[in-house]
Amino acid sequence: MLYKYKESYKKIAMGLLSFIPGLKEISHLQTELNWYTSESSRCLYLWKNEHGDFCGIVGLEVSDDIIVIRHIALSPAERNEGITYTVLDEVAQLYPSAKMMGSLEVASIITKWERRKNEREKQNRKPETNL
Repeated sequence: MLYKYKESYKKIAMGLLSFIPGLKEISHLQTELNWYTSESSRCLYLWKNEHGDFCGIVGLEVSDDIIVIRHIALSPAERNEGITYTVLDEVAQLYPSAKMMGSLEVASIITKWERRKNEREKQNRKPETNL
């Protein structure tokens, strides 16, 4: 389940963001966190697993019709495509009318997620019957 970032989650958010290459240093983490919290169109969501532990984070830029996923990171124990797709499914539920896109680092994950989503939708459609 996704939880919108708040100041009391700062240490957890920094820990999860540190799993992203290029965000290992504290100064980079703080800069990135400040970037997300400095404007209302940018936001972070933390993801809790079924055991109630925060183990993922997703960073977004939100506009009326587009959501750009800038970062997505999961703790090592939770890393698999299924969990990543679950996080993206939940983001899509929060912004149902928006097109989801990814930064250069995340674009391939979004593309795989969209393919998987389209395949699921095709499977869930009932075949037409001729009467």
